[in-house]
Amino acid sequence: MSSSLRSERLAIRISPQLKEKLLLAAETRHKSLSEFILDTAITEAENVLAEKKQFELSPEAWDKFQTALDAPIRKHSRMERLLNEPSVFD
Repeated sequence: MSSSLRSERLAIRISPQLKEKLLLAAETRHKSLSEFILDTAITEAENVLAEKKQFELSPEAWDKFQTALDAPIRKHSRMERLLNEPSVFD
């Protein structure tokens, strides 16, 4: 990420022990503390957001999911009534 695109500042407070641990990890990766924290936070944010888009199922769970999708549609009178009555936007 270009430094010209960085216009926001993020401040956090941590204990000296945690800062030392982060510094050691950053040095291990040959990065500055800021680079290490930013890269790690962005990677974790991407993982968290990806979990909302993707999920994995075991073969048994996948079979149950497929069976549910292939099952005949069940009628729900309350749902039909809800979908057929005029909305506030009509």
